[in-house]
Amino acid sequence: MALATGVGSFPGTGQQDFDEALRVVLGALGEWGLPFLPEVPGRGATADLVGRTLGLVGELDADLQPAGWRLTGTGGAPPVDQRRARSLLAQDLDTLEEQVGGYTRGFKVQVAGPWTLAATVERPRGDKVVADHGARRDLAQALAVAVADHVQDVRRRLPDADRIVLQVDEPALPAVLAGRIPTASGFGRHRVVHPPEASEAIGWVLEAVRDAGAEPWVHCCAPEAPLALLRGAGAVGLVVDLSVVDATGHDALAGALEAGETVALGVLPSTDPSTAPTDTEVVGSVRRWLDMLGLDPAAAAGRLVLSPTCGLGGASPEWARRALELAASAARIVEEA
Repeated sequence: MALATGVGSFPGTGQQDFDEALRVVLGALGEWGLPFLPEVPGRGATADLVGRTLGLVGELDADLQPAGWRLTGTGGAPPVDQRRARSLLAQDLDTLEEQVGGYTRGFKVQVAGPWTLAATVERPRGDKVVADHGARRDLAQALAVAVADHVQDVRRRLPDADRIVLQVDEPALPAVLAGRIPTASGFGRHRVVHPPEASEAIGWVLEAVRDAGAEPWVHCCAPEAPLALLRGAGAVGLVVDLSVVDATGHDALAGALEAGETVALGVLPSTDPSTAPTDTEVVGSVRRWLDMLGLDPAAAAGRLVLSPTCGLGGASPEWARRALELAASAARIVEEA
């Protein structure tokens, strides 16, 4: 059957907002949903996607600087900011465990991918990790170890869940491949990372997810997302913003569906629209897309997931809830079609 989910982020600024976001996710998606652990980046840098992920990475130390996260290279006890990120994620998982005792359905968690981290996090001596071949390799390999541990932790907390999905977020990947990541001065750009290296690093992470017993998905809602590269690296789920997918991307998504893999289509606005679409309108856009690809909606429904186009961190709480409800309602109609 078709399902509904969200990309990850939710509005809010405090711990109570996370608690409410989790209740909304669990309630709004219902039986037609793949619930997920929400991120509430408004709580600060230790709660956003990069901070959460660095909190998981035990093999590298990182701290917060005015410009953002930086690897310290100290090799000692984790810096206080990294410990706070780790503690906050553990607290969120504790809340999840308390709210969903005996949970038996599927569940999704999200981490930043190796290239988004490399494009965002600084080296100990300055500038981004993406500038240094050895540093970006070390970061990707440390992330692979971290995601395996994370999957095991989630599995321990949800022992009866029939499906665990780990979504690797790579919004910066197209810019990395195109050489569009700015240097520290802002006057230059870092060199292009070629597809074989990009695929290898992502592959390490996705293989670790799979070996730990979870489904490896990759989310990239940027234009020019290299969907064929992601499939080749081992992604069995692709999460996209349907409105920015180009012809090559449509081919990759069709190939994924035909191969029995999952495609999560971003078909609902991630910020408050002036006029909210109806579930019938959402289903219509999905059916038109399937018709364009020559795919039967009834046959494809079991591999489709509907979602907002990106994270809901910039939306109002009301729209964040409504977007998930619409995704779930549309998923039900797709299944009935």
